[in-house]
Amino acid sequence: MKKLGIMTTGGDCSGLNSVIYNIIHGGMRRGWAIYGILDGTDGLIGATPNVVRLTADTLPPESAFVAGSILRNGNVGHTNGFERAVQSGKYAQFTKMLKKNLSGLKLDALILIGGNGSLSLAWKTRDIYSDLQLICIPKTIDMDIPLTDKTIGFDTAVSQLTHFCDDLMLTARSHHRWFVVQSMGRNCGALALTAGVASMARAILIPEIKFDVDKLVKHIKSAPTDYGIIMVSEGISLRGHSGRPADMISRKLSAAGIANRTAFPEHIQRAGDTTPNDRILAARMADAALDAIENNETYVMTALQNGEITTVGIDTVVSSGHPERDPNISDLTISNATVSDDDPLLVAADNMGIYIGETK
Repeated sequence: MKKLGIMTTGGDCSGLNSVIYNIIHGGMRRGWAIYGILDGTDGLIGATPNVVRLTADTLPPESAFVAGSILRNGNVGHTNGFERAVQSGKYAQFTKMLKKNLSGLKLDALILIGGNGSLSLAWKTRDIYSDLQLICIPKTIDMDIPLTDKTIGFDTAVSQLTHFCDDLMLTARSHHRWFVVQSMGRNCGALALTAGVASMARAILIPEIKFDVDKLVKHIKSAPTDYGIIMVSEGISLRGHSGRPADMISRKLSAAGIANRTAFPEHIQRAGDTTPNDRILAARMADAALDAIENNETYVMTALQNGEITTVGIDTVVSSGHPERDPNISDLTISNATVSDDDPLLVAADNMGIYIGETK
């Protein structure tokens, strides 16, 4: 009987339990024993690894109260444990303990569900997983993982952010004011762009496209209404100004006589009822991960490409996209996917009269 471990790492997002639910049921149909590693890699530190046997009744089907995952406690993840080890000078001791305890579990395979930081770190520390098959599943609301067209959690985050903006439009219209909404997404503007188009925002500012504040102001003043949504990605910057991006843009609008308020949906973007699209993607990627184990693959990530689920090497993922240095872990390079210049949503937004920056 194969022994399969599951570990979730990095930030929480909707859809994690959908993945785990499908891995449990798919794995059990194959006659495998499924184990969950609690608290990410921190669950593998100490004399006794924090591991539980997962069965068919461990998780209910996805619903509103399971946006995160039982396999981590929300604030302890793969990267955080490594960061603390680096900061305390115990990196070598930390990785040695991880490998020792993983080997002691005698797993045949480990499915790691994480974001681009977790995947990059898994590749950097790949010797830890040399005694088993390592299969990764991409999840993040940022949609910043290369070589996959969608990540688990993104669709739900778009839905959450869109509903947030829909509610704001009621007060925006009543008070004849604009709302500058700051989305998550780090250095990738996919979440802001997608939710911005869905929310019928009059302007969308993302890190990938330079913008002109004076032209933004002119665009808002010439809008057919005196209210609406201005979507701002948290990754944008404004030369000569500091603070939160939404606040910086808000001050510029106020100085030009445009009535506005800022709004920060923050972590509700990571919560909410998981959308059917995310649940379906979770099921397909869970199935692909189990198939990869049966096919003796290792150091691979499941990916959605042109409507099909496939696997790609983690080394290829890490070497793709736009690399950046991790500020907390020396010698760790994280590869980021960003919004491409030919993204069809950019074209659609521009054609709909949304200000998206200086694209020409």
